[in-house]
Formats: sequence, structure tokens, C-alpha cells
Amino acid sequence: MEWKRYAKSFFAAAFIVSILGCSGCAMHSEPSFDKNGIAMDTTISLSASGKEAKEAVDEGFQRIEQLDALARSQDPNSDVSHINQAAGQHYVQVDPAVYEMVAFSKMYAEKSNGMFDITVGPLISLWDIGNEDQHIPAQAEITDALKKINYKDILLRPEDHSIMLAKPGMAIDLGSVAKGFAVDEVRKIYEAHHITRGLINMGSSSMYAIGKTSKGKAWNIGIKHPRSDKSGDYLGIVSIENQALSTSGDYERYFIQDGVRYCHIFDPRTGYPAAANVMSDSIAVDGSVEHAGMLSDVLTTVVFVMGPEKGLEFVNTIDGIECEITSQDGALYMTDNFKAHFSDMNKDFHLQE
Repeated sequence: MEWKRYAKSFFAAAFIVSILGCSGCAMHSEPSFDKNGIAMDTTISLSASGKEAKEAVDEGFQRIEQLDALARSQDPNSDVSHINQAAGQHYVQVDPAVYEMVAFSKMYAEKSNGMFDITVGPLISLWDIGNEDQHIPAQAEITDALKKINYKDILLRPEDHSIMLAKPGMAIDLGSVAKGFAVDEVRKIYEAHHITRGLINMGSSSMYAIGKTSKGKAWNIGIKHPRSDKSGDYLGIVSIENQALSTSGDYERYFIQDGVRYCHIFDPRTGYPAAANVMSDSIAVDGSVEHAGMLSDVLTTVVFVMGPEKGLEFVNTIDGIECEITSQDGALYMTDNFKAHFSDMNKDFHLQE
């Protein structure tokens, strides 16, 4: 649930997805504009078609950079860092965007019975996965960190957008929601500029497909093969239209020790990286659902921690959600709607009936 070291791992995937999604864009008579960059430690690709396409894309990048500065836990001057620095001491007034992300995260922590919890900051720092000091901490250290992890200790004061963490040493991390929130914010900008066709791609882990491609078809998105870095080697292809799509996996940041893979997605109950028989999962959320981008981000973490069976059961309680889960033995679990839009399944995997 952190942003460190995403750019390198996602660059190729983001580029390939753009090619798949925008095939034939140049053939359309409507003005279009594309721009790539780096923010939130990932590669960003925004494309739009319409008379105000350039304005929409430029404003989209500006908004993403603003959100990055507000929500980055590694920046001591960010709103998130100010919240963490004041843990156990006092409320901190924050930007409404940060307040909205934290409030939404707490709500889904409650809905998932703590399977999703942005207060895992102490675990992220302790394990330090993705950095030179990554290691398996002593059990006593994990036990101590767990005392500081509880979404119920996030105190919200809506009247002035203030937040407090109840106990000293607590720390939140918004890496599991901020990119999805950014997708939603860019989508609002696109709507204000009357964009009816485009792709918002936050490093291929979080994206939104607006309308249809220039050929009048849904956007074909390649889902990364969780055990292959070969260009063009997908788990499969999913077609989306006016939907948000997020993917999480144990391949993003991890280390292997004694044959066990330890990834960056933590189980808040155990203090260890999630071990619920999931390699990766993808969530598609219909654009009619409020906070579609942020919700798709949150649910990929929820499902990853819950595991295939419980994860599918959970997402089926929410309207407008499609889901695919790849288990450690290569079985693909899917909701019926996801299955209807999925094709070109890689031979390394099999459908769980």
C-alpha cells in the first residue's frame, strides 16, 4: 500500500495497454491529444479526443501532481506526513481531497471488517519491501507494530476537514487509494471539457476508459501476466467501456526468502504480507458507481487479502463490480460479467468453474 519504486515495473505495461486501447485513434477526424509523464512514482498516460482535448489532458496532469504533493507519505511536507507526525497529539486540517480519501478508506475498512486498512504504515516501514533493507522482521517487532494498526483509531472531523490518529506511532499510507482517486479527479476534468473518448492510465494499475475507441469498440486492456515480464505476454484481455479498472499483484514489489514470496500488500490482521492464495486480481467498476476509480483501487486490496472465494463473495454484494482473481495455482476466478468481457486467456492459466 505504498508508492515506492512503481515507475520501472509499470512502464512497459502502461505503454502496451495504450497501444491496445488507442488502436486507430489517429484515423478519427476528431482532435486528439496524448501525454505521458511520471507522478505518484508511476508512469502516467492520458489521452483524450475532442475540441478541448489538450486542455483536458494538461489540466489532468496538473491535478495529479497536486494530489501527489498532498498524499505522498515520503514527503515530510505533505498532508499525509503532517497527519502521521501529529499521531496521538492533535487534529490536522488537511486538503478536502486528502480528507475524502481517508474517510472513504475508513468506510471500506469497516465494510471489509479490517481486511483493508490504511493504518498499515508501521508495517510498511518495518518490512521496507522494495528497498535495500527489506527483511522479515522479528515477531516481537511485528507484534509491536500491530498495536498501532486499527482503522477505528482514525478520527475524523468533517466540519473543518481535520484528521487525527489516536495513538502515537500510528501512520497512514494512501498508496492503495490515491491513484484511483486521481483517476476520478481527471475524469471530472474530462467531463468539464466535454471529452467523450479517452483513456486515463495511472501506470496500468489504475485506469479509466471513457466511451469507445475511434473504431466504435470497447477498449481492450491487457492484464499483466503475474509471472512473466515478457513484452506482450498477458494473462488475458479484458474489454471495458466507461469503467474504471485496477489491478494488484504480488509481482509489483516483493522479495523471496527460503522459497516464500513476501509482497507489499499486507494483511492488517497478521502483520505479514497477505497470503490468501492470490497472485493478482483485477477489479472493474462501472462509471455510474460513485468514486469508481478509488473503489476499484480499494477492492483490489480487499480481494487480495480475502482470497479468491471470500473475495468473490464480497464483491458480489456491491452493484456495478466485475472481478477476476488469479490464484497461486493458476486458476482464474471471475464474476459472470468479467468473464463475458474476457478473452485470449494465457495457456499458463485455467478457468475455475
